[in-house]
Amino acid sequence: MPDTGPGRDWTDPACPVARTVDLVGDRWSLLIVRDAMDGPASFTELRQGLGIARNILSDRLRRLVEHGVLSTSPSGKRHVYELTAAGKDLFTAIVALRQWGERHAFADGEPRSHLLDAEGRPVVELRPHGQDGTPLTADTTRVQKSGRDR
Repeated sequence: MPDTGPGRDWTDPACPVARTVDLVGDRWSLLIVRDAMDGPASFTELRQGLGIARNILSDRLRRLVEHGVLSTSPSGKRHVYELTAAGKDLFTAIVALRQWGERHAFADGEPRSHLLDAEGRPVVELRPHGQDGTPLTADTTRVQKSGRDR
């Protein structure tokens, strides 16, 4: 079980965003998760695909396994890393980051990859909605702090 309890040194213990960033928010961890969404991969495959230094990849894989985002299993002489249920649950976050990047990190007409559904259609833009179906924004929501934060 990952170490996510109250004794851990959190940036902001009562904030789900801060905890998530503490666990998977660095550049390499999210790119490892992104690549693991294509299926199980070995250390070598991840290293070659990402162009990441061995020591950094080793550290990030260890942390992602410790926190229950990836699991590892032997496959011949090497270990294969794959997403756990918690890792697969990051799909929506990865898609949201991708879509933000499509809107704000590319110039018009600049080449980029595209995320398509199983039938080859572009994935619909993610947008949060209220219980009544109304679109939500930062201006139409608020955070209710826990009792410890007040």
